Amino acid sequence: MTDTAASSVGPLVTGAEIARLAGVTRAAVSNWRRRYDDFPAPAGGAANSPLYALAEVQEWLDRQRKGQEVSPEVELWQAMRAVYGEQMIVGLAQVAALLSGETGITVPDHIVDRVQALARTDSPADLVNGLTERFMDSARRAGSDQVTPERVVRAVCRFAPELPPGAVVFDPACGIGVLLLSVASEAGTRCTGQEMDSDSARFAQLRADLLGRTGVHIVAGDSLRADKWPDLKADLVVCDPPAGVTEWGRDELLLDSRWDLGTPSKAEGELAWLQHAYAHTVPGGHVLMVMPASVAYRKAGRRIRAELVRRGIVRQIVALPPGTATSHALPVHLWCLQRPENTGAADSHRTVRMVDLTDNSPDGDLEPRPDQVVDVPLIQLLDDTVDLTPGSHLRPRCRDYPGEYAALRKELEDRIRRLASLLPELAAGGGPGSLDGATTSVADLARAGLVAYDGQQPVSASEQLDTDYLQGFLRSSANARRSTSASGTYRFDGKGARIPRMGIDDQRRYGSAFRALAEFEEGMRKVDELSRQLAEVARDGLATGALAPEGGTRAVRSIS
Repeated sequence: MTDTAASSVGPLVTGAEIARLAGVTRAAVSNWRRRYDDFPAPAGGAANSPLYALAEVQEWLDRQRKGQEVSPEVELWQAMRAVYGEQMIVGLAQVAALLSGETGITVPDHIVDRVQALARTDSPADLVNGLTERFMDSARRAGSDQVTPERVVRAVCRFAPELPPGAVVFDPACGIGVLLLSVASEAGTRCTGQEMDSDSARFAQLRADLLGRTGVHIVAGDSLRADKWPDLKADLVVCDPPAGVTEWGRDELLLDSRWDLGTPSKAEGELAWLQHAYAHTVPGGHVLMVMPASVAYRKAGRRIRAELVRRGIVRQIVALPPGTATSHALPVHLWCLQRPENTGAADSHRTVRMVDLTDNSPDGDLEPRPDQVVDVPLIQLLDDTVDLTPGSHLRPRCRDYPGEYAALRKELEDRIRRLASLLPELAAGGGPGSLDGATTSVADLARAGLVAYDGQQPVSASEQLDTDYLQGFLRSSANARRSTSASGTYRFDGKGARIPRMGIDDQRRYGSAFRALAEFEEGMRKVDELSRQLAEVARDGLATGALAPEGGTRAVRSIS
């Protein structure tokens, strides 16, 4: 459509914008397009991303009363939020199980009634997709790192290699399966996944089944500590690993054979995930890893980065646009690796392609311009720092330092304001030692069937025990001392730890406080990372003249 034609119909809107107008998901809008013959025809855009005349859409919504009443799917979502709260993934898994025809599951009657009513007009696949989309949107707005954002998924799909027929795709930290199922969309592709959170793993498998995706196998478990697919070799491994996690199991995995490129430090959990992913590739197989930008230059990971470069494994690093992760303003990179076909022969790839898309919009085109790409010889990367940051190797160009600085500063200020609200309100207690009287050991709780082990972490296996309460007391200094030997060596032993005896209501009060403290600590880690990024942008902006201190001349005069 020409600009003149477009202007004649007024403003144009996307399907996502229609969904927001009507208070529904994009899946519902797609259903309307198929179900209603009088739904407005596209007034512009492309076949896979049509645009609609806003005036026509508003008229249609008014005529159908779609924007004036709460839709059944919104009522279902609101009912689920009331029942499951922050454990929405449990509710999603139970609804998916209900749609799959499973029996023996416990779902409140009013939710069952709403699901059955929607199932009379929507297919199970459309219904579960709509709930998934709503869950992802709520996770994005809450700043959750538990779901791979849609923008990240789009970027990984853009840079993923073409897969051969019958290819195997693996995701060792697949969450609810969005990245895995999006990348492996071709018919005949076999998908394998593992996810630490059992409810997420269950929902991912059920959703794949409801979508009619055959050859999908997703299991629960900690991939680093308890790999459920030790013999799997994949054509493509994709992964958006947990970021900033230091307790990834280094102490018990020191001699693990996966650390072929070097044993990651405690602070480099992302490089542990990277080597785990690489260990699961066939010769010629690819790895696409979503990584924090700091992994490209941190001192602790220099040796592993050097091995990746020296062996010709790392083929491309893509710096994605700010905002791609959506839950924070920190930049993320996409690391593209490939296992050499013949490890005994000299590799033909003698460069690493660096792509810097940080000037692009996160919702815009991901096709790099010529000035955003450079092929760097391996020898130039093997210096004292082994910096794999794309921007460090591209020619200097116009960079929006003021915009970056303003965005990062606002993000930092917002996070700092939120930090104070995360701290729980704590009153004076009974004094030191007041909880030491009636205690019990975790070993006794385990023997009584009240505790189970999720990897190395004990969790509640009964409604008589609150998990946050349990783990909060396990992290106390008293239990830390019980795990420290006379020589000063720390070795966590949860079974020997002791926790106070309390009723479940008191446990939940304490558990809520411990959970708030854990969220505060995680917030502090993100503030620390954001602070480093902000300081770097400010320093480089001042040094290049793109930024200047307020209150004074901006001209730089020589000192005689």
